[in-house]
Amino acid sequence: MTIALTGGGSGGHITPLLAIAAELKRVSPKTRIIYIGQRGDRMSDILAEDTNIDDVFLVRAGKFRRYHGEGFKQLLDIATFLKNVRDSVYVLMGIKQSRALLDKLCPDVIFIKGGFVGVPVGLAAASLHIPYITHDSDAMPGLANRIIARWAKLHAVALPAEVYNYPASKTVTTGIPLRVNFVPVTDKLKKKYRQEIQVPKSAKMLFVIGGGLGAQHVNTAVAEAMPHLLHEFSDLYIVHVAGRANEADMKKLYNDILTPGEQGRVRVFGYLSDVYLYSGAADIIVSRAGATNLAEFAVQGKACVVIPSPFLSGGHQLKNARYLADHQAIELLNESDISADPNRLAKQVSALVHDTDRQRELGSYLSNFAKPQATQEIAQLLLKQGGDKRVEQ
Repeated sequence: MTIALTGGGSGGHITPLLAIAAELKRVSPKTRIIYIGQRGDRMSDILAEDTNIDDVFLVRAGKFRRYHGEGFKQLLDIATFLKNVRDSVYVLMGIKQSRALLDKLCPDVIFIKGGFVGVPVGLAAASLHIPYITHDSDAMPGLANRIIARWAKLHAVALPAEVYNYPASKTVTTGIPLRVNFVPVTDKLKKKYRQEIQVPKSAKMLFVIGGGLGAQHVNTAVAEAMPHLLHEFSDLYIVHVAGRANEADMKKLYNDILTPGEQGRVRVFGYLSDVYLYSGAADIIVSRAGATNLAEFAVQGKACVVIPSPFLSGGHQLKNARYLADHQAIELLNESDISADPNRLAKQVSALVHDTDRQRELGSYLSNFAKPQATQEIAQLLLKQGGDKRVEQ
């Protein structure tokens, strides 16, 4: 059997694909797994290096630029308009490339995680009658999945099916596929993680992550808060995943604004393949509202301060964060709050560091949203769908 995986553009798409690939190889070692990515994607190398993926192919894809809250103003922006025109050509090129590729590879089923590359691959698959399953992590489906939805065999979704505007008969709630390293974190496991990353077992620890590509607004807010927090808590260690493009700048900034003693308690990474170690070792996490990261932290049962991006299309991070905040599962901090008070993040994290009961409460409520079997369920759906196609043939 050959199963194709596609999606990309962010860590929220990449890490679920890695999880699915690993699970498929575990239960069906002879299955050939291929990845179809977008040419120029800054994160496609991560999948190319994964031993569970047998082959990687890249096709053209285009982005339709629209920004939450901008309304019709964005239609009047000439630069945005020209980029959208250019990328519409890329989509047409991608459909042609994808059709030729799929006709040659003949996958039994395709898993489409989302992202711009899902459009040409999905449309080409539909034209060749190759079945595919889409997956949505967010409360609002992405544009790519909405475009190709009508031809999908199934829609796997993270939240209850009624949240989505898909046919009920084709929608199944699975949760978000996560790598096997994400498990509930006990005190014993937390101490083990700390030993592995060389953080004192008795210290306080803050983990900051803005998503696979980083988040400049989060980086700026954390840089403002960090000197205050390190001064207030002499035993506080901070691990900051700043994004590949921001790593060097953030390291230089911290060298400039922190004392040598404080610098020894701060670590900056561009990207981490073993996020589970650092998030599992942390007392508190500051994060964007990417659905994959939040699902990972839910399984671990972590206390999170969430800063959703207000500009992403459809406001999906705002909806992710609001859904969890309404259930008391996270502490929500909007970018407007940080703009109004640059010390707001430091104050909120400080209060949470002092209140260990609140940390446990947040972790417990967030863990109610954990779906640790999502990876296995989706792998079985793919194997079944691929097997059904072979029977039909």
